[in-house]
Amino acid sequence: MRLLAALATLLLVVGFATGARAHAALVSVEPASGSILPSAPKAVELRFNEAVTPGAIRLIDGAGRARDEAHVNAAGETISVAMPPDLPQGTAVVSYRVISQDGHPIAGSVIFSIGAPTATKPPANADSGLNTLIWLARIGLYLGLFVGVGGVFFARWIVGSTVGMGVSRAALIVGLFGATASLGLLGTDLLGLSPAALLTPPPWKIPFVTSAGPALLVAIAAMLAALIALFWAAHARMLAAIAFVGVGASLAMTGHAATAPPEMLTRPAMFLHGLGVAFWIGALAPLAVMVSKSSAATLPVLNRFSSIAMPVVAALALTGLTLAIIQLERLSALVETRYGLILSIKLALVLALLALAALNRFRLTPALAGDHKAAPALRRSILLEGAIALGIFAVVAGWRFTPPPRTIVPETPLAVHIHSDRAMFQVLVSPGKAGMNDFVLQLMTGEATPLRAKEATLTLSLPERGIEPMERSAELGPDGYWHVRKVELPFAGRWHVQIDALVTDFEKITLEDDIEVAPP
Repeated sequence: MRLLAALATLLLVVGFATGARAHAALVSVEPASGSILPSAPKAVELRFNEAVTPGAIRLIDGAGRARDEAHVNAAGETISVAMPPDLPQGTAVVSYRVISQDGHPIAGSVIFSIGAPTATKPPANADSGLNTLIWLARIGLYLGLFVGVGGVFFARWIVGSTVGMGVSRAALIVGLFGATASLGLLGTDLLGLSPAALLTPPPWKIPFVTSAGPALLVAIAAMLAALIALFWAAHARMLAAIAFVGVGASLAMTGHAATAPPEMLTRPAMFLHGLGVAFWIGALAPLAVMVSKSSAATLPVLNRFSSIAMPVVAALALTGLTLAIIQLERLSALVETRYGLILSIKLALVLALLALAALNRFRLTPALAGDHKAAPALRRSILLEGAIALGIFAVVAGWRFTPPPRTIVPETPLAVHIHSDRAMFQVLVSPGKAGMNDFVLQLMTGEATPLRAKEATLTLSLPERGIEPMERSAELGPDGYWHVRKVELPFAGRWHVQIDALVTDFEKITLEDDIEVAPP
């Protein structure tokens, strides 16, 4: 009853926690990246789709010098970087690393030129070895939470003894190191520093301005409680229950899945999903030890675990499916995005895990009841389950480095409005970057009514790079707009646009303007 009360209480706390925590994405920049300006801007403003915290903001001027005097202001979704008044001509780079509300860093670079472009390149944002360390630390964290805490919970609540706890004990020690390292590595990543910065205080402080820092502290507390439960028999069941609840709580406090809207659904789903994984995976190592010893108590424990595991697996499937639907938003994202590919690999491994679990439940466990010689086969199957679970941890840890499809902000087409007394033309260029682009032309009269044209022609040129006019015929689409598809714009820069609309055989309206095409 104590366990159920604790679970219910924390589920209410987690379930009703609110806040717009999601994965941030850059939605606009002023001046636009790739702009060529006659003089230095007073500031560069980065606007995101949610409130962010500045991590590391760097400015490199057109002469290739790092400028430390750039002043950074943060106000909600906007980061403003004040520019020094003495910026030289050439291409300047603002390299940013900000922290989203789910504790993940968002990095990128904005490029603009004063006068004429130069060959300045964006600085590297991360140490190549840092991501490997973050990945390894996260796997260690999963081992501590699921194998360690889950194993202790299984021992104290299902078995009633600490038989076969060697693996769980080792997993808890690895998990404590992994969680502690994750704090420093997260801070190092958020600030855009090298691993050598772990010896300084800043990387250890910055995680606590995000949701990830407190979540890691809860994970550490859960693993410590589980360790104590191994050695303090008087309150072992209570400590094991607290540690078990802590697994779900730490996962529900931060991350892509838990912070996705609607949080009234995703946080409880992540909480229950974490508990289900810990119960299932935590039982594997002690079960393998018990089966190898083949004592009289082994079969009752196996039957007790199997009866509970069935609803646990059902809850895992339901919560996992719910979170996947919310994160993906569309089925095609399974193969079109890196996040979806990781999920696809995870699902394949989970199916293999379920197949082994079914084999154990319906064939190998009943065989053990009539013949103790069946124990080696069951033990091998359980060990294979553990190996697949470790593979799932390694795969899922890769989600740390890729945003879910729901957070990917579609690219906003480049929009240009050209007008005169006689006509108004709206031009949409998608994606508005160097490379292949699609043009949509909306032709209107000076009174903003549809302009009926017999033909429309688009002419593009880039005088600054010596590219002469390229003429393309537009096609009238069923939507009433004129379309020019698959236009190759080989370079970024200020392209000259001319649109000719043939109104009658004797009348043609021509409007011209420039568009700023960004780098790819």
